[in-house]
Amino acid sequence: MKRILLSVLLLLLTGIAAVAAFGYYLVDDTRAVPVIANDISASDKVSKGAYLVKAGNCLGCHTVPGGAPFAGGRVLKTDFGQFFTPNITPDVKAGIGSWTADDFWQALHNGKSTNGRMLYPSFPYTNYTQVSRADSDAMYAYLMSLPKSEQQNQEHDLRFPYNNRALLAFWRAAYFRPATYQTDQSKSAEWNRGAYLVNGLGHCSACHGGRNGLGANAGVSDFSGGHLTDWYAPALTNSQEIHLAQWQPQQLSALLKTGVNEHTAVSGPMAEVVAGSTQYLNDADIAAMVNYLRAIPTVTPVEKDMFDKALATQTVSADTMEQIMKQGGALYKTHCMDCHGAGGEGVASIYPALKNNPALLAPALSNPVRMVLAGGFPPVTGGNPRPYGMPPFVHTLSDAEVALVLSYVRNAWGNQASVVNSAEVNRYRTAAVD
Repeated sequence: MKRILLSVLLLLLTGIAAVAAFGYYLVDDTRAVPVIANDISASDKVSKGAYLVKAGNCLGCHTVPGGAPFAGGRVLKTDFGQFFTPNITPDVKAGIGSWTADDFWQALHNGKSTNGRMLYPSFPYTNYTQVSRADSDAMYAYLMSLPKSEQQNQEHDLRFPYNNRALLAFWRAAYFRPATYQTDQSKSAEWNRGAYLVNGLGHCSACHGGRNGLGANAGVSDFSGGHLTDWYAPALTNSQEIHLAQWQPQQLSALLKTGVNEHTAVSGPMAEVVAGSTQYLNDADIAAMVNYLRAIPTVTPVEKDMFDKALATQTVSADTMEQIMKQGGALYKTHCMDCHGAGGEGVASIYPALKNNPALLAPALSNPVRMVLAGGFPPVTGGNPRPYGMPPFVHTLSDAEVALVLSYVRNAWGNQASVVNSAEVNRYRTAAVD
């Protein structure tokens, strides 16, 4: 009897939740759109839209490498399955040629397609909702000016139950509310412009924000660090990872504009962002983003975390650590020292320093392991047209040797971090050769 009652209660609660979610689905998009005065010429609107589309790095996601621009088809790998980005060229059948400016704004602002179909948040409308109607219209005008592509869209390949799009109503009810950017009157105009770009079009929190089990983060200004499929986007608010407030403005500006500065270089997904987006932003917008980013309050990890980090090197005996440093040091001398220096000092604006390098010392090992295995180049940019890169060692060093050399550089020259084992290296080897 109790089991029957519990089953009935569960059904009732499920029904109530479904009704509530469906009710939110009906009302969360009022279809009311702001009216924007047409105060610029058509050609100026297209030019403005081209700039804004670059600011949003739309090309990067909606283009297969070597494929037609904006024709979609790029695979986004997630814990829920694979998403395939859609064609956003003005082709009527395959792309968004049948969309109106109102439809486009609804997609950015409300995360819904022309027929009210809910979009998956792999399309970062949770950030794009901040975009103004005027900017949305300009982006639409630019996309409508592009060459058409008839490339057909692919259905997402998602695991159950995430392949049931109707369940997005629950997700939206819990985690999403449409909201355009609101100016903070207590801050400067430059700070507000930076916040608008970083949190909206730049959608930085989409990578640099942590996510819960359903893929939602704490908001557009969550920069607590995010695990991507095979990379880690470091926290912008953690003094032990990237302490932006300690950077000089010109250092961060150079990194966003060229992909390198005298201390470090971007790689992986961030290299794509610089190559396809931030290098094209004007100096005023770069300065605004830097102003905002450097003002983000930073936090120091709690003492327990720092204590755990300090103890990490004690997980092996002193004799074992001595052997690791000896063998890893020999590998470093053979394969790494010519570029990164005998003392891990690197070469300014060419080869990043390994001494006191937060990316190297972070508990997340994905980035340093991938860099050793797959190598990589900073992006080719106008300010750095011939970047120096790192060769791949995936076919040169075994898992054990990669673990040894990484353990060495993470504990040489005053560095202090955990040792790396071959199993941790092996989990990224397949990704490195894909």
